[in-house]
Amino acid sequence: MNILDSLLPSSSAAVIGASGGIGSAVVELLGNEPRIKTIHAFTRAPLPASTAKVSSQFIDITREDSIRDAAAYASAHGPLDLVLVATGVLHRGEHLQPEKCMQELQAEKLAEVFAVNAIGPAIVGKHFLPLLRRDHKTVFAVLSARVGSITDNRLGGWPSYRASKAALNMLLRTMAIEHARRWPASVIAALHPGTVDTALSGPFSSRVPAAKLFSPADAAIKIVAVINRLTPTDSGGFFAWDGNRIEFYQ
Repeated sequence: MNILDSLLPSSSAAVIGASGGIGSAVVELLGNEPRIKTIHAFTRAPLPASTAKVSSQFIDITREDSIRDAAAYASAHGPLDLVLVATGVLHRGEHLQPEKCMQELQAEKLAEVFAVNAIGPAIVGKHFLPLLRRDHKTVFAVLSARVGSITDNRLGGWPSYRASKAALNMLLRTMAIEHARRWPASVIAALHPGTVDTALSGPFSSRVPAAKLFSPADAAIKIVAVINRLTPTDSGGFFAWDGNRIEFYQ
């Protein structure tokens, strides 16, 4: 298949959030990629191994001790070439729904969304970025969302989700600047996968045209293709599923 020919042969990958719709599709896709030798699939829920390459391990990205343990497990198996963080929360039953306006904001729910969408991936970066290989291209990518672009916000609404993704984009930009000083061949990027037919977007996708609603498998192919094309000059950027750069600040 060779969809990741910009990485070294026998590369190792870690997917955080490997039981979600996009995360599991990426694990399956990488399992058929000849250049990927090992896949560390980190998840809160048990994940059956799809191929001999896949090792499923527990992670809770709202707990730093869990992230630290996951990084220690990965580091015991050699350097990483690709880390994809595919976690995120928009709603969670009746308890957590995206606000229609600022007047619906609640501090505890705002904190919950930030914990998953911004703080968790940042702490993953803290512990996983030092595990990346130094002598060749490596990628640390996190799923973001176009609504996290400050520049693109013309409608308002969903303030917790928007703000958490905007914070994520800034955290990744900051990581990229610092990381490049010792890993100049590495890439850190935020990725917008489009609207994907998963549990996260399900309640809000009924008005999305069929041509713009991607299956998880299609989204995985598009995301990995973007990762393959990224270069160190792209580090700190925010990119859509089609490879186009998204401006996320003014």
